[in-house]
Amino acid sequence: MSSVKGVNIIEQGEERKSAHIELAANSQTAGNGLDRRFNYEPLFAAHPSTVARPFSFLGKTMQAPIWVSSMTGGTEAAYKINHNLARACAEFGLGMGLGSCRVLLEGSERFPDFDLRPVMGNEAPFFANLGIAQLEELIDNNELQKVVDLVGALQADGLIVHVNPFQEFFQPEGDIFKRAPMETILAVLDHVKFPVIVKEVGQGFGPQSIEALLQLPIAALDFGAYGGTNFSLLERLRDSNSYNEIYEPLVYTGHTAFEMTDLVNAAIEKLGDKVQCKHIIVSGGIKNFSDGFYCIQKLQMPAVYGQAYELLKRASQSYEDVRNYIQKSLEAYRMAEAYLRIK
Repeated sequence: MSSVKGVNIIEQGEERKSAHIELAANSQTAGNGLDRRFNYEPLFAAHPSTVARPFSFLGKTMQAPIWVSSMTGGTEAAYKINHNLARACAEFGLGMGLGSCRVLLEGSERFPDFDLRPVMGNEAPFFANLGIAQLEELIDNNELQKVVDLVGALQADGLIVHVNPFQEFFQPEGDIFKRAPMETILAVLDHVKFPVIVKEVGQGFGPQSIEALLQLPIAALDFGAYGGTNFSLLERLRDSNSYNEIYEPLVYTGHTAFEMTDLVNAAIEKLGDKVQCKHIIVSGGIKNFSDGFYCIQKLQMPAVYGQAYELLKRASQSYEDVRNYIQKSLEAYRMAEAYLRIK
């Protein structure tokens, strides 16, 4: 008698049909959230292959459109998390941005937390990360060479500059910016020869900031949009001073990744040949492959989507947890490519 995967076809069919009957009542979708962003077109593609399709991004080769967004470093837990994430990048061909490397400017004790190029390999993009406050201080002290040395020591492809005025304001031990972040970014671009990415840390960028950044010779704009981990809120929660509740409305301002996608497209159309930025990393509030797929398909510039929290919570458990999440996300993403079209 015929069988599929070693199972008798008749027995397999009976089990499946019995399950259908039992689960039908729980499979009703009336009243549930229909994703109205897409048209579902089931006629025009076979089930997609699981074979990776390499593409160029930030001057390197990625195998899948997922960016491991900047997260953590400088703690015992960070070593495990970062190395699990780097292993996943190596296996699936993902790009990665490190968490803030500020601690490495002060000494090499935590260097192993960030020393991930040997784990990742050389194919995919890998970026160091420093905040505006640290860069401003290095500029004031005529020490920007430390940034060059840091990127070299990590064998990174370049630097992510994170822009975080609200986070620093809320942080009990936060730094005060002496000048506008744009001035600091321009000074860094004038000094370094490697690629620079500019990102926010959970509240995104408004239209004027987006227009200004797109006209800079940066490698990528990383949204860091509102809707995911909001580092202003995180710092607010760290501070027990009840008077700081007065400041809290500032936390709940910003721009979502979906809003920023539209703002970027509008800016590209407005600026035309003035656009120098080459790539977009869609991050902040990207809950799953579907959110990432939607923004990537809509953007008028090469893009990947970044995730932090969903990867962080799995990488803190085990490599298998983060591996399975990425594998299933990529399978679902390819199904979306085959059968969904944005409206």
